Amino acid sequence: MSVGGRRVTIRDVAAAAGVSKGAVSIAFNHKPGLSEPTRERIFGVARELGWAPDASARSLSRRRTDTVGLALCRPARLLGLEPFYMEFVSGLQSVLAERSCSLLLRLVGSREEEIGLQEAWWRERQVGGTVLVDLDRDDPRVAPVAALGVPAVAVAHPDLAGGLPSVWRDDVAAMDEAVRYLAALGHRRIARVGGPERLGHSVLRERAFAGALGSLGLDAGLQVSTDYSGGEGARATRALLLRPERPTAIVYDNDIMAVAGLGVAAELGLTVPDDLSLLAWDDSQLCRLTRPSLSAMSHDVHGFGADVARALFEVIEGRELGREPVSRPSLTPRGSTAAPRIP
Repeated sequence: MSVGGRRVTIRDVAAAAGVSKGAVSIAFNHKPGLSEPTRERIFGVARELGWAPDASARSLSRRRTDTVGLALCRPARLLGLEPFYMEFVSGLQSVLAERSCSLLLRLVGSREEEIGLQEAWWRERQVGGTVLVDLDRDDPRVAPVAALGVPAVAVAHPDLAGGLPSVWRDDVAAMDEAVRYLAALGHRRIARVGGPERLGHSVLRERAFAGALGSLGLDAGLQVSTDYSGGEGARATRALLLRPERPTAIVYDNDIMAVAGLGVAAELGLTVPDDLSLLAWDDSQLCRLTRPSLSAMSHDVHGFGADVARALFEVIEGRELGREPVSRPSLTPRGSTAAPRIP
């Protein structure tokens, strides 16, 4: 874009935003020294004027690139089917775009491969910060990433983050709410189809599920671990429903498995929700397209991704993050949950 027939410059952005050229430089180099409202005002003016700093000049003026790294340890075919990460990445990208930054996304086959990738990214100055997801119990990535000194945010409860800055949602309180809701409907045999046992958040949900049942005086519910896929969700549901005393309600750790469970219930001649109540997690569009629509522990995954990106920029700028959860999934009842017909 031009102003008065000439190309827009950093001076024009500074004048329109009511700041100095140095403040504009600080904002676009993501350095400390500006209030967040001032920083956002500068970005807004730059967008309106169609101005962005010259990439070659910026690379000469600092050691890092305007790129954030995200490695995912999962098959590409599963990632394409998983609504959570599509929404999460979308949220990350929404904030990165505001700051003229890019996302470097890589799929890896193991934790060891990711450690090597993180080291290469930082050594070769390909990223200015990184996001760690799906943390395991005693995750092997935490110590190497901390030793590198790369600005990083762990998407995990602080107890799992090993001292790294963390952004997390309160899955423990959400699981307690889910179990209490189903118990209030009259369910006494409640099961859970969870994710991989190695994942830290699976462990937290497993403990919260058992704890909620115990506090209500109910028998420990059956919990089955899977790989989050629809196929594994269907197999786990089938195994639960073929038991002599089948559950009357099942909580799923994601929406794909809940949709698969709905199909298995129909296959076995069970009516949802009269014979069986199903409760999903994360509440993507899938939950609203099924018949009956799936009750879910709703969570703004796009907003969560945006929160993670903002937190990473705070870490890059040398600020400390709090230890409180940024969000908590909340119950959205729909057609897949009701009082059990079989007591």
